Amino acid sequence: MTKLNEKEIISIFQKKLENHRFVSEDVEIFRIGKTNCVTKVDTLVESTDIPPGMKLKDAARKSVVACVSDFASKGVKPLYGMISITIPKKFSKLKITDLAIGLGKAAKEFDLRFIGGDTNEGKELVLQVSLFGSAKKIVARKGAKTNDVIVTTGPFGYSSAGLKILLNKKKATREFSKKAKRTVFRPVSRLKFGITNRKFFSSSMDSSDGLSTTLHEMAKQSKKKFILTKLPTNQDIFEFAKTNRIDPLGLIFNGGEEYEIVATVNPVNISRVKSNAKAQKIPLFEIGYVTNGVGVMYKMGTKTIPIKNKGWLHFRS
Repeated sequence: MTKLNEKEIISIFQKKLENHRFVSEDVEIFRIGKTNCVTKVDTLVESTDIPPGMKLKDAARKSVVACVSDFASKGVKPLYGMISITIPKKFSKLKITDLAIGLGKAAKEFDLRFIGGDTNEGKELVLQVSLFGSAKKIVARKGAKTNDVIVTTGPFGYSSAGLKILLNKKKATREFSKKAKRTVFRPVSRLKFGITNRKFFSSSMDSSDGLSTTLHEMAKQSKKKFILTKLPTNQDIFEFAKTNRIDPLGLIFNGGEEYEIVATVNPVNISRVKSNAKAQKIPLFEIGYVTNGVGVMYKMGTKTIPIKNKGWLHFRS
């Protein structure tokens, strides 16, 4: 691979496809007649997205969760889906059945219907999920206003910790290890929360590429500065980080694989959002506020430190 990163590669395709006005979003919107169609495609690759110990049923579900999470952050319910599967020739009937079971359970979990797809043969398993829905409008990544409250579902840090336990054999208590691995193997999607609160969000985005990337993208598109005053995590993340001599901020901000909703909310509506989160038993963190300026900053005691955009980026050199 050349020294191009993911954004540079996407830019090449945009130019050649004459999509010069492209604005990055969690989903794509297009109009057919009087209907606003909403769609999303996401790809899961065996060698990069399925860690050791992950069941194929869970991998299939995760491929759906990744797509559903983007719909959740936009406040839109996916209705239909299509699945393209590349399967190694060596796969047994049992493995293929497990994939089908995982997809079927995910469809039932999120109340959507797969209407078709494609199968192909390849060197490794690849699951490509496309979802479709409709909406009059979505909650965009831009739209944050000065004095808005920044909130996120959560907590953050566990997926990154789980991968470090699975891939790098990092030390952890039995209880923490179980919690972190479950976050990797069975990620959640906040679909109901996103739909319930869409009218209260001024901007919103899925956090799967890392919290730092999400915050930077929202701040940039909104042309505002995001000031963070609280970290969306729990104490055991700091204990895990200390035991393994890992920067806890790296776990929290740059891990990725967390399919949470990050949103900005007018202070007038924050009590409604908190009430909805409590009713749905979803951990909600009020992590900061929006102000004039650029970038993302974290107030840590008497210090204010910049949060760099170090989330997941394919082909990052």
